[in-house]
Formats: sequence, structure tokens, C-alpha cells
Amino acid sequence: MSGDAVQQQKPQSLNGWVAYLGHTEIPVLKQTARDLAALRENPERLSARGVAGVVARDPVMTVKLLRYLQQHKHRRQEHEVMQIEQALLMMGVEAFFVKIAPEPLAEDMPRGDLAALIHLLHVVRRAQRASSYALDWAVRLRDLHFEEVRIAALLHDLAEMLMWCFAPDDMLKILSMQQQDKSLRSQAAQEQVLGFPLAALQSALAREWNLPKLLLALMDSARASEQRVRNVVLAVNLARHSANGWDDAALPDDYQGIAELLHIKPEEAMVMLEAEAGLLCDLGKPH
Repeated sequence: MSGDAVQQQKPQSLNGWVAYLGHTEIPVLKQTARDLAALRENPERLSARGVAGVVARDPVMTVKLLRYLQQHKHRRQEHEVMQIEQALLMMGVEAFFVKIAPEPLAEDMPRGDLAALIHLLHVVRRAQRASSYALDWAVRLRDLHFEEVRIAALLHDLAEMLMWCFAPDDMLKILSMQQQDKSLRSQAAQEQVLGFPLAALQSALAREWNLPKLLLALMDSARASEQRVRNVVLAVNLARHSANGWDDAALPDDYQGIAELLHIKPEEAMVMLEAEAGLLCDLGKPH
């Protein structure tokens, strides 16, 4: 179904969107499709680890894999699988390519609307940065299951990405309302336009798709008193605020929270994070 058709026939309620998204193909990033195709064409490089490395960068491809596994879980399977490489080893790399096609492309979804596409890619990039922060801090905290924390941060804003694909006009309307009224909170704007907050859609989709319970717990901001959940929340907040520039007014609170998480001083957290940001910028410059 084209993006135009989705906009004309879009669901009108939270339950409607949950049902619709449960019966439609979730898009993946064009770069993911290219990288997976390149791996498949080179048998010497094709491995579960290689494919996992590609999938792990793409939040929508990651959730496609997790959703498929949960929907086809064996009755005798006692443990839920959250690690991507482990999931690929369980199902087999060839089966992955047959069962979970890297299509449609996310870049083709927002009706060809360049503004919506740019915002979609910004959210994806933000998710990638959040997952990187969460992974780094989990390792610093000697969390042996750091990949679970990384995936939770990567998927934290999945509903926002999906709505940029399937309801770009509504998402642009929400953005315009907030730009016109700086005091308007995101949840209030979402409820006015969509009839529900994106957080509610995120939770409903996770339950409907039977995503791993641990993943749901790690993405639940209400449990932020728990160290691993706090790691995810802080990583998501830092990625969101720093995307506005490293002079964003919310960053001092982020530094304080990160310092408490890592048991360091806020000044040390600020220096560490700004140094990492500077390094990323330098790496991105042409030589």
C-alpha cells in the first residue's frame, strides 16, 4: 500500500493503529537492505555475526526480527531471545533472508515527502546514538547483558518512527504545533492530533507483538529507579537533547543523572560526553 493510501485510509484510534501495524510490513532502512544484499552476494562474508552487525544498526529491522521470533516461538522454548546474533543462530541465516525480507524501504514510505523523510531519519539517528550511549554505560557498569540494554534504547522511540512512515501528515502537524507553541508538551500535541500519545502506541504494539518481557521492562520509564532502566532513559534523553545542540538547556540535568548512574562527578560526565561528541564530529569531516 502506498503512503498516499495510508494517509487516506489511516486508522482513527489507538486500537485501529495497533491492528493496522500488526498486518502491514514494517519498513527498513535503505542502507540496511543494501548491506544485507552485499553480504548475501558474498558467501565468504555471510555469517550470523555479520548479519547481526547490520541488523543491530536499524531499529525497524531489529523489531521485525524480534516480532517474527516471538510469533514463531517453539512451545518448548523456555527463554526469550533478545540478542540479535543469538536469534539469527536459532533461526538460521538463510531462513532469515527468506522469512524476513528487508523491504519495504523506510525512505519510500512518507509519500515522497522530503520533510517527513528527514524527520524520520533524524529519529533513527537519534535512536542509534541512544543505543551507543546505553551500551557504553552498561559496559562501564559491568552489565554482562549489555546488548539487552542497547536494544531497549534503540527501540525506545519505535512508535515515532513508524508514524513518520505511515502518518507523515499528522506527524508534521504535531511538529508545527510545537514550533508555534514552545510550551506545548509532546504528549498533549500527539493526543490532539492522533487521539493518543505515541508512548501508548509503543506499549500497545509491544504487547500485541508479544515482544520479550525484559525488553518491555527496560523501555518502561516508570521503572527508572532500576539501574538498567535508568541507563536506557538517560541515553534516550541525552540523544534527544544533544540533537538540538550541545548547548541545549536540558543537558545539565542529563549530565547530573549520568554522573549519578556512573558514580562520577557531573563535570566529568560533561567532559566525557562532549569529548565523544567532538570525536564524532572530527571523524565525519573530510580529510
